[in-house]
Parts: sequence; structure tokens; C-alpha cells
Amino acid sequence: MKVIGITGGVGAGKSTILNYIEEKTKCRIIFSDDVANDIKKKGQPCYEPIVELLGKEVLDKDGEIDKKLMAQIIFSDEKLLLKANEILHTEVNRFIKAEIDREREENELDYLFIEAALLIENGYKAIVDEMWYIYASEEVRRERLKLSRGYLDEKINDIFASQLKEEEFRKSCDFVIDNSGSNEETYRQIDLILGEN
Repeated sequence: MKVIGITGGVGAGKSTILNYIEEKTKCRIIFSDDVANDIKKKGQPCYEPIVELLGKEVLDKDGEIDKKLMAQIIFSDEKLLLKANEILHTEVNRFIKAEIDREREENELDYLFIEAALLIENGYKAIVDEMWYIYASEEVRRERLKLSRGYLDEKINDIFASQLKEEEFRKSCDFVIDNSGSNEETYRQIDLILGEN
């Protein structure tokens, strides 16, 4: 089983690519955002530390952590953001490493894909067999974010400013998939990399 990290800026189209790969290969995909959401739930490893950090006012009526409220609180305070990220990233990494070990042991998959915006920053180069950078031009990404998420330029500028620069992605990854054009062109690149052309 090959473990492949998928990374790239917001709006690059990572999900579209992973949907295609899922149809073509015997694989499992772990989305780090989903893991981060799951481990914040009641009874999960990050629930208590997050509530301790942010206070009970971060909880909704069911006693679960309110994601929107949590985002508002931590993004307005850099120290809280760093602490919350430390709590979450540590547990996300632990979960993903455990899942990689488990899947390797079961040995039923051809590929295990890990999708995360922060793979490089979180040291996944040492964990995965290959790192793929999903690239799309800034113009294309901006357009996608406006259409799919209704983001305004100001919000997009803030997000882009907080993410790694293109050179960093390229330098750290084994393969670059250009997802600026048509789906067919993107799929052709994937088929070549996977050796299924």
C-alpha cells in the first residue's frame, strides 16, 4: 500500500481529484478536516482541552463545540488560535498515523490518501510515501471560491496570505498536478502518475 499526501491551496480542486481517484483505485481517503471535526465531539480527545481553552460559551445547546463560534473566537485572538491548533493538530496527526499503521497491517488497499492543507507544515513528508501538490492558478482558485463558497475578494486575500507560497508547495512535493484547466486534462495527469494511462 502506498501512502500519498494530497495538498494545495484552497480552491485548487483537491476534492474533485480525490473523487476521481476514488472511482479509479482501491483506496481510502482521509480528510484531515473531517478528522479534526470528529475529534472535537463529546467524548473525543480534543473536546475537553478545547472547552478548557475557550470556556463553556463555545458549546451549543446540545453541549457540542459550535464550530462557527469556535472559529470566531480563535481567529480574533492569535494566542488562542495557536493553542487550539496545537491541540487539534497533535491529535489529528496521532489519529492519521494510527490509521496508516492499521491499513498497512490489514494490507487490503493499493493506496491511502491523506488530504490536508497543512501536510507540509505538519511534517507529513516523513510519514507519506509521496506528496502530491494540486496546483491551480490564483485566478482560477479565486473564481472557484467565489462561485462555490460565495467568498468575497477580501476573505480570499486573507486565506491566500495565510497559506504556503507556490514555491514551497512545489519544493516539498514529489508530483505537481495542474488543475487549472479541464477535468479531462487533470485526469490525464493523474492516470499518468498512477500508471493507469
